[in-house]
Amino acid sequence: MPAGPELISPRSSRVTAARRLAKRNFRGKERLFLAEGPQAVREAAGHRGEGGATLVELFVTPDAAERYADIVGGARAVGARVHLAAEDVIADVSTTVTPQGLVGICRFLDTPFEEILKTEPRLVAVLAHVRDPGNAGTVLRCADAAGADAVVLTDASVDLYNPKSVRASVGSLFHLPVAVGVPVEHAVQGLKDVGVRILAADGAGEDDLDDELDKGTMGGPTAWVFGNEAWGLPEDTRALADAVVRVPIHGKAESLNLATAAAVCLYASARAQRDRGARS
Repeated sequence: MPAGPELISPRSSRVTAARRLAKRNFRGKERLFLAEGPQAVREAAGHRGEGGATLVELFVTPDAAERYADIVGGARAVGARVHLAAEDVIADVSTTVTPQGLVGICRFLDTPFEEILKTEPRLVAVLAHVRDPGNAGTVLRCADAAGADAVVLTDASVDLYNPKSVRASVGSLFHLPVAVGVPVEHAVQGLKDVGVRILAADGAGEDDLDDELDKGTMGGPTAWVFGNEAWGLPEDTRALADAVVRVPIHGKAESLNLATAAAVCLYASARAQRDRGARS
């Protein structure tokens, strides 16, 4: 039988400190964020940044500690403080309707944009003016799945460490470099300077994704710029791109949502780059 919880009051100072991380100003001050659920906590425990282990603290119910003994063991192995907590304590710290019994506290892990440029990336997702945290996390997950080298969130986009963004990334936040707070002009120029072609994804784009693929222009290093969920990319951002590309709609759908369009664009580039690599 698992031991009883040591943290039984939501008014505990440790619980209060963790709960505050649901707010952006406290996250920025402490440079810490919340990761909830077994997948996110497992990935956090396996990640290390320049400051050491990313996972620094774990709140877990006794039942979850028994069910996910490997995750708890991994947390302890990297030096994270593990607290057995009552279910109402987890519910108080969690930002989800149905908590899964584990909430981790993690160090910020974003990468300076200049460090990303030094790696000479071949596939990058740039989130410009993306305000919905769920969309941001889902695009990050798509970029990870497509094999992108990095993700950049501009200074006009949502906070990377919003709990909804972290949750929507389903662990991908811990898999690839992410730069935050980069002005879109600086992001585009920096990527161009290291030989990356800039494609702006827009439903009203002059160029068709199928045509770009047929012309063989997408096999080189590429960054996709994705805009706001409701109104797309502003004209001044579109003007920064080498091409403005639309995903063709072959059926009767009015449009694609942001995350779906991002997945289509990123996978198209990944396929084109693999084909070029196979021919070279």
